[in-house]
Amino acid sequence: MKMISIISFLILFVSAGYGQCEEVFLKGRVIDTTERQFYYNLMVVNQTTKQGVYGRPNGEFSVYARPGDRIGFSVKGYAKDFITIPDNGNCSVDTTIYLSQRLQIFEEVVVHPIKSLEDIKREREELSQRETRTVTGVSVLESPITALYERFSKKAKSRQIVAEMEHQDNMDQIVKELLRVYVSYDVVYLEEDEFAAFIHFLNIDEHFLKTATEYELIVYIQGKLEHYKSLHPEIFKIE
Repeated sequence: MKMISIISFLILFVSAGYGQCEEVFLKGRVIDTTERQFYYNLMVVNQTTKQGVYGRPNGEFSVYARPGDRIGFSVKGYAKDFITIPDNGNCSVDTTIYLSQRLQIFEEVVVHPIKSLEDIKREREELSQRETRTVTGVSVLESPITALYERFSKKAKSRQIVAEMEHQDNMDQIVKELLRVYVSYDVVYLEEDEFAAFIHFLNIDEHFLKTATEYELIVYIQGKLEHYKSLHPEIFKIE
């Protein structure tokens, strides 16, 4: 009898241990019941950890989360939906998210078109500084005096400065487009009129902007935004 009691205790102990999951594998699909859709912009964001992943074009998604985490589902043109990961001992959850198209009445505003992440990525990869010198290559050998003038003249230096400013404006515009996309998907929380000051604070490295993955950019911008908010509590009402 004593041996049976010990075995029963061990069974209960092991069962209790298996009933607790540190991580839950969440998978499923978003559906629009009104019409067939492809969700090229589906983003699944863990509102608790502030991390996100992209879903597949057919609406399927999968992500790991912890019990109690709040997960948001965002598709451009649809109302956002949220679920909370249950703490019921199951380490896997399969769910279906039904999205409804967003119907809103807007006042007259200035509209900034939101580019796709694919378009922005292509712009990041193609980012390059314009050549400002007019005498290069073979023509340098043909006209050495002109080459020297182009190198040292104030006019040439002025053109170089203008080109650098235009190049910086191009970089800032790409970062601004990224911020608009991230705000639309609730990845970051920032008003449009704060973009310019935050981009200046961000001071993103050109090589990083051109080569970073979407995930690396999101993590970097989120971290810098938290720092920016801590320096400006009067703007973000941080107590």
